Amino acid sequence: MTKPKAPQLFCFGLGFSAMRLVAELRGADWIFGGTVRDARKAQKLALDGIDAAVWDGGPLTTEIADKVAQATHILVSVPPDADGDPVLRHAAADIAKMSDLRWLGYLSTTGVYGNTDGAVVDETAPLNPSSARSQRRVDAEAGWSKLGTAAGQPAHIFRLAGIYGPGRSVLDTIRRGGAKRIDKPGHAFSRIHVDDIGQILAASIARPAPGTVYNVCDDLPAPPADVTAYACELLGVEPPPLESFDVVRPHMSPMALSFWDDNRRVDNHRISAKLGVRLRYPDYRAGLQAILAQGG
Repeated sequence: MTKPKAPQLFCFGLGFSAMRLVAELRGADWIFGGTVRDARKAQKLALDGIDAAVWDGGPLTTEIADKVAQATHILVSVPPDADGDPVLRHAAADIAKMSDLRWLGYLSTTGVYGNTDGAVVDETAPLNPSSARSQRRVDAEAGWSKLGTAAGQPAHIFRLAGIYGPGRSVLDTIRRGGAKRIDKPGHAFSRIHVDDIGQILAASIARPAPGTVYNVCDDLPAPPADVTAYACELLGVEPPPLESFDVVRPHMSPMALSFWDDNRRVDNHRISAKLGVRLRYPDYRAGLQAILAQGG
């Protein structure tokens, strides 16, 4: 009897979220590889048993193309650029021809829903991006879905809310002295702890359902001012004063404004109903408490 091929995960973009998936899968005979933009990071990952190659978003080198061809699972976390999704542009044809691919995941964003004036959206809601950046995500989703349908590859779309975790949370912003509390009545953001991203992706790998879209967020959309106030409480410092959104808006960057102009609440029931996931950090309070307890 032929021994089954060992599972091999190749990540286009071995960043914050992808590395949490690697952590979830470790210890089960997985082989890990992927791309980074910096040679020093590639060398560091190699010491941790991850076969990383430097990729600048251009045509794939023979080395990278060979690594992709050996993969049984592919995660794409590289964002699209002004010309579209670089992975679709340079690797779609090769991925379409793969015969051993068991799972493909594309990390998108809940920004594809645009502004709903606070109304709840689930995965069936229409896509109405309000920025060029979010429109590029819509286009990338369509490209991966088309590849999945046309080539019969097991593509899945994950729409991520605002990501936070150790080293990347409001706790760090407060410590740097950069925290603000902006008051915009009725406005809430959805979030997701990076560890929950890892477990959701791993659950999808265990229960592949090609063509499925998942919202990846916690159970409690909340105003950023409330999150900052709670983080200050955890750190034992005074929260910054509330500032009216109308007052600070003229001083915001276009990137910041694109987040504040969209107001929606994201439904996450599919991850529990279809994947059996129970969030480790169902709201920002649990997430921030854990980060602080872990020394973050």
